Amino acid sequence: MIQAKDIVKYYGELQVLKGINVTVADKEIVSIVGDSGAGKTTLLQILGTLDSAGKGEILYDGVAVSQLKSSALADFRNKNIGFIFQFHQLLPEFNCLENVCMPAFIAGKSKAEAEAKAKQLLEYLGLSHRLTHKPNELSGGEQQRCAVARALMNDPKVVFADEPSGNLDSRNANELHQLFLKLRDDFGISFVIVTHNEEFANMADRKLVMRDGQIVE
Repeated sequence: MIQAKDIVKYYGELQVLKGINVTVADKEIVSIVGDSGAGKTTLLQILGTLDSAGKGEILYDGVAVSQLKSSALADFRNKNIGFIFQFHQLLPEFNCLENVCMPAFIAGKSKAEAEAKAKQLLEYLGLSHRLTHKPNELSGGEQQRCAVARALMNDPKVVFADEPSGNLDSRNANELHQLFLKLRDDFGISFVIVTHNEEFANMADRKLVMRDGQIVE
């Protein structure tokens, strides 16, 4: 589904990625591990089209997304890609239901359609009793599940997660890890996950180890 070819990235004179080649298949969970500064988050952001490579190409089902203009790329991202971050990135002024609806609103869906889908997802994730609660009224695990629901809102083909359990206690982290496996099986979604959690990384279908801007195994 995703092909990254010869991805090179510089920040100023610092070369962060050094000719990365990687593929992600349909319904595959890929973990990315490595020391801090290895280039994991940079690679994740480029694969997820949040950042651009200095050299190389990203293909989604054969489509060279790196060649899309900014508006077309934003539309593609909204409709095909979900994101989950360590610190949730929920909007504090909106409640759980409203946060989950945001990607659908951006895609131009009606309020009724968006809320119906969001309620389905939040029920699936055990948050149907938290619809009107704002992020500061949710536990850490609940905030992250709300963020997961938001990532799933537009039925993405792939979800990118950057240290998604890094801010959770061990019980909530394990529940989140199991949830990703269930989402892959129930919805057929691919996941690309940067993590320092070795146990979680080893649960993936494939583990990539990065060192000094390269995939070494």
